[in-house]
Amino acid sequence: MKIKFSIVFIILINNFLFSQVKTNNNNVWVAKEYSKDVALYNSKNFLFKDILGSTNEIVQFEIIPLAAASSGELTTLLYKCESKQKEGLVLGFYGNYWNDAGVLYQGYAFKNFERNQAIEFLNKIQTAIEDNKKFINDQSDNNNIFFKYDDIDVLIYSSSQTYTIRLFWSGFDSSWEKTAFDRSKRRFEKKIK
Repeated sequence: MKIKFSIVFIILINNFLFSQVKTNNNNVWVAKEYSKDVALYNSKNFLFKDILGSTNEIVQFEIIPLAAASSGELTTLLYKCESKQKEGLVLGFYGNYWNDAGVLYQGYAFKNFERNQAIEFLNKIQTAIEDNKKFINDQSDNNNIFFKYDDIDVLIYSSSQTYTIRLFWSGFDSSWEKTAFDRSKRRFEKKIK
């Protein structure tokens, strides 16, 4: 028994000391704490290049983080650019991947919704939950609803006295708990008035 324990202990220590995936503040376990900051930082590049359009003129724009899902997989941001008359909602998707060398990294992408499209998207989720509340709550985790909005597949189910909203988009599978959804919707509506 001691020999088996010693062998397992040596293997575990060896893997820990010589692994290729460094375990520091940049690994998957702290992604939850910094995804909102990372989303804010990375979304600026996405906004001015892909949404507002890079230009020689000086353009002012505002970007406000609304809420991050506790899973660290989804972050919402509001943007406004008065000179280009654009405002909307950006969903920041995050996921963990292994590259061909076996190294773990965090991939991300952004999905833009113009103002009216964002309002319609958020309201559709809210309405779907309200209209199907009895069915979803009847059997927690077993009863689900889903729909497609634009190129995002939305799955909603009840779990532990709340709702989980899963968004499937461009290879990402992100959980958006009801608290973060409500906070994003409320802050978005308040800021765009």
